[in-house]
Amino acid sequence: MEVEARSGGSSASEGRWSQSGTSLPVRNVQALAASAGELTADTIERYIQKVVDGDTVLAECSDEVPIIDLAKLLDAESVEAEAAKLKFACEDWGFFQVVNHGIPIELILGMKHDVQKFFQLPLKVKNAYAQRVGDLQGYGQAFVLSDDQKLDWADMFGLFTQPPQARDMSYWPSQPPTFRNSIEEYSSNLMKVAHSLATFVAKTLDLDPELMADKQVGQFLRMNYYPPCARTPEKVLGFSPHSDGSFLTILLEVNAVQGLQIRRQGAWIPVKPRVNSLLVNVGDFLEIMTNGKYKSIEHRVTINAQKERLSISAFQVPKYDGIISPVLGTANEKVLYKTMRVEEYARLYLSNKPDGKRTLDYAKLC
Repeated sequence: MEVEARSGGSSASEGRWSQSGTSLPVRNVQALAASAGELTADTIERYIQKVVDGDTVLAECSDEVPIIDLAKLLDAESVEAEAAKLKFACEDWGFFQVVNHGIPIELILGMKHDVQKFFQLPLKVKNAYAQRVGDLQGYGQAFVLSDDQKLDWADMFGLFTQPPQARDMSYWPSQPPTFRNSIEEYSSNLMKVAHSLATFVAKTLDLDPELMADKQVGQFLRMNYYPPCARTPEKVLGFSPHSDGSFLTILLEVNAVQGLQIRRQGAWIPVKPRVNSLLVNVGDFLEIMTNGKYKSIEHRVTINAQKERLSISAFQVPKYDGIISPVLGTANEKVLYKTMRVEEYARLYLSNKPDGKRTLDYAKLC
């Protein structure tokens, strides 16, 4: 499939997502990690996260993250039982792993291959797609808002992939040669999965499925590279604790290196990657819409001392000029969240460094 090239093309609404935040340019972490001579106490100091010390990690709970079988949701004979599992996962965990999602295995393998090859390119080549001032897209880092804040040990490459008219093809790499088509195919298949999940999430709440589908018409794809850190890996983080400013987030682990941890009952639980499954989590917009019945969950990424970790996050987002508001189950239900413009929440979320669920607190009425 040939991807349509649009230079700077964007729709009036979705294109503004790209300009809703920015990140200051900082040193490339992959290059720093590869240069043992430069990895001194002084250079790594800005990455040291003192809050990591003393955190409780419950590795024994890593096998408990719920597993949802999308094929069973789509089967009339098994949908009721599987929907009950989905409801439990959204209410109790805010995270779940999806199997039998329908995305062809050869497409997943191709996407994984191309992402790995992209991050192996020389820095000069990758910098041709560097983030531009005032734009979320491109190659660089995320949420760098000041010259003195602590930094995460990661590089990323972000693209607005959906809807097609929101794409800026000047950011889409020509290397590796199959990358553009892989992104196009993977993104389109993810939209189908997201639509199916939103439909069944709506049914678990007795809501109109179209109401849910309307809240994830856009997609931002972020490819994450977490280099190994030979020096004090236990004191740096690939991504600081945060919840996602999305409706749903769909994560694909590119390699089998653990790092993702979710906060549950005051402790951190590592998530073991399941081969070719998708990890889905509730985002802030879904928490607001469900009036807190389904909660977005804090998560973070830890770093391995010897191995790199790669992942692909797809953030399913509402229309930028839309409204997000709680949908109540009964007339007597107390409203817990404000009705807000999506633009207002997005700008607030993207103008703060990752700090738990701080932005969502702004949306609460009590």
